[in-house]
Amino acid sequence: MTVEENNNKVSFEELLNESVAGPGWLEPGQRMEARIVDIGADWIFLDLGGKSEGILDKKEMLDANGELNVKVGDTIMAYFLSSRNDELMFTTRITRGTTGLNFLEEAMRNDIPVEGVIEKEIKGGFQVKIAGDTAAFCPYSQMGLRGQGATAEYVGQRMLFIITEYGEKGRNVILSNRAIREAEMRVRLEELKEELREGMKIKGTVASIQDFGAFVDIGGMQGLIPISEIGWTRVEDVSEVLSVGQELETVILKLDWEKNRVSLSRKATLPDPWDNVEAKYPAGSSHTGTVARLTKFGAFVTLEGGVDGLIHISKLGGGKRLNYPSEVLVQGQTVEVTVQGIDLEKRRITLVPEREARGKVEPDAPGDDDYREYLGKTHSSMGTLGDLLRKKLKNK
Repeated sequence: MTVEENNNKVSFEELLNESVAGPGWLEPGQRMEARIVDIGADWIFLDLGGKSEGILDKKEMLDANGELNVKVGDTIMAYFLSSRNDELMFTTRITRGTTGLNFLEEAMRNDIPVEGVIEKEIKGGFQVKIAGDTAAFCPYSQMGLRGQGATAEYVGQRMLFIITEYGEKGRNVILSNRAIREAEMRVRLEELKEELREGMKIKGTVASIQDFGAFVDIGGMQGLIPISEIGWTRVEDVSEVLSVGQELETVILKLDWEKNRVSLSRKATLPDPWDNVEAKYPAGSSHTGTVARLTKFGAFVTLEGGVDGLIHISKLGGGKRLNYPSEVLVQGQTVEVTVQGIDLEKRRITLVPEREARGKVEPDAPGDDDYREYLGKTHSSMGTLGDLLRKKLKNK
């Protein structure tokens, strides 16, 4: 084969590759990855692979302040619209600048996002203007994510939608914003599965407050801080400690990707009061505490947030046998106590009323089951895991 024949063969192969990579291999609505190779005054130029190049309206890549949010070399996902004047037109969404109704039916078939302005609230949902002057309808149930509710605050906002129904040549168009949000959530969820690990610290924003705890937005999904993991002090009303919109740091206690649940702890980020218990409450020292809870075997007294001690029932009667601690104490009562002993490993402090401190009779210690019964009512089932993670963090 001569050099000339070889060159002819190469040229033919290149032409063949160019024809395969031409407009014929793209279908309207096809989604693909493309690299930005140049940015002009009005258009962004995309490398589609091979020798093909596409263009994208520059306005689509401007943020709320009119600033370009991409640069040459970035890779984006875009939808093929059409071939016009031998140019391959792409979009990241159907906007006012797109040729109106010509693309709406294609957008519905191919799930291409459509940009719209919410004009007003009407019966059952919202009237939305899309692709220039086309009026569409978004039901309440399809606006935002589940549980967010529908309010007049949406009016005037520019948002993205998926067309779920297209009829009567564009006179009956039904939209869903929730489909967009849920798709974004699914993508973000996959990213979080790679990023998050049990025991790691993560910042978030309080999204809602419940009787049993607080849900925190951790950037793409919500995690729950059980009421027992809000702080070392016993919490009765979550709203007294946290507020919606508050930013805070938490520790991931448990990840359950099968149910897409994340359990968090704010307590694990706070100083553990038991680190200084031995120094602050040595045996024989006297203190003022508050009766936190009465049980059949005695009274738990709070010395400080997260530090409770127990006065056994045998030491409450001043020599008189009691059937129940409530015969001499009430919850919330202030009492003077003396520390009789500390078990740091089990986090137990044995107390006696100050007037009994000089007595030599040791109280009958309650069993582990009695303690677990008390702790079970003041801490959630995450308590043990929370303690393990706190120890792990402390030892780092």
